[in-house]
Amino acid sequence: MSESGHQVESKQLLHLVFGGELKSLDGVDFKDVSKLDVVGIFPNYASAQAAWRAKAQQTVDHAEMRYFIVHLHRLFDPT
Repeated sequence: MSESGHQVESKQLLHLVFGGELKSLDGVDFKDVSKLDVVGIFPNYASAQAAWRAKAQQTVDHAEMRYFIVHLHRLFDPT
């Protein structure tokens, strides 16, 4: 809330969560890009992190499976 009592809307910072099976644990090259799992685009880091955590926990037994958070908002304004 602002000093005047009005709710202040936070800045939208888009984040992409996606993952897939890696060729090796030493890099970030995917075995098959056509099989990437795009979890979604989220309006803030907290919701993206929750989605990332849920997907990472679902695949914990598959060592080569990795999920990532991409800060899309930085692509729009890299400063």
